[in-house]
Amino acid sequence: MKDDVYKRLSKVLDTLPNGFPPTESGAEIKLLKKIFRPEQAELFCDMKLNFETAAQIAERTGRPIEGLEAFLTGMSRQGQLFVIEMGETKFFRMLPWVFGIYEFQLGHMDKELAELNEAYAPVYGKSFFAHTPQLMKTLAVETTIPVYQEALPYEKVSSIIETGQSFLINECICKKEKGLLGTPCDRPVEVCLAIAPIPGLFDKSPRGKCITREEAYALLDKAEEDALVHLTSNVQAGQYYICNCCKCCCGVLGAINKLGIPASLVINSRYYAQIDADVCIGCGLCADERCQVGAIESTSDVFRVIPERCIGCGLCVRTCPSEAIRMISKEPEKIVPPPITESDWFEERGRERGVDFSRYK
Repeated sequence: MKDDVYKRLSKVLDTLPNGFPPTESGAEIKLLKKIFRPEQAELFCDMKLNFETAAQIAERTGRPIEGLEAFLTGMSRQGQLFVIEMGETKFFRMLPWVFGIYEFQLGHMDKELAELNEAYAPVYGKSFFAHTPQLMKTLAVETTIPVYQEALPYEKVSSIIETGQSFLINECICKKEKGLLGTPCDRPVEVCLAIAPIPGLFDKSPRGKCITREEAYALLDKAEEDALVHLTSNVQAGQYYICNCCKCCCGVLGAINKLGIPASLVINSRYYAQIDADVCIGCGLCADERCQVGAIESTSDVFRVIPERCIGCGLCVRTCPSEAIRMISKEPEKIVPPPITESDWFEERGRERGVDFSRYK
């Protein structure tokens, strides 16, 4: 009978816009059993995507208020729920599998969980990236954006950082998982940046390290030096993270590199790179050391960009010794503006997948 609550939880997660597809092997159930106790799974199924206090949850669900906030807090510490503390008040909401429960397992990731997720990831990835809007969009290296092409605020790293009031740096969950599986990344690991519009919001965070705005800029500059792609949520307002991703570990980039899913379905991007064959000296730095998605190929003595594979990150432009590469804005008809907010993203994604998640709003 205990399996019933995990099957119910699996269906709830699959009803959310992000999805959580079933497998013939039951890999998804094994994952949920690793992360949730039965009573936690049961409560999760009664949560919503909107923030509520423990009192509001108790009133809505008919659960006793006694001990509920402590129980919810415990679930948030285990990466099962999202919590925000505003003064003495805590607000809780459910999380989808990605971006959500998986990433919040950072403090609980062990080899068993890594192996379970590795088994489930191909099934999840093929399902997830079959639908739009994309989860993430590229933030191009800002110095590579053409001066004649004014980037919109949600396309610029600096706009997101300047809007933020609190910053937290964490270890990358993808890199941690790969390390546990015996294939550690040779690039920096503490590269996941959380951002909040409220001062001091991360002061009580059990994970990560609070940093200043200046330190956040330095982190992102170092990430560019190390050829890590800036990715953030595919919305126009309310971005709360910037991931700095590599080809060897990142699940999102892996959808392009390992699952063969077209780049345009995986990541939203306004730009692509272009190499001037007359200026290219054929050094191969862009293809061998900078590009994280295999979008640059050799042709005779020079290199060319495969536009449909390029994600417009600008990493190749930053270090080209002959300045042969430039960023080009896509044609207007190929530019897809992101949804305005996360709620709008959920709505569009739900319609695209054909799921009715109104119960969880």
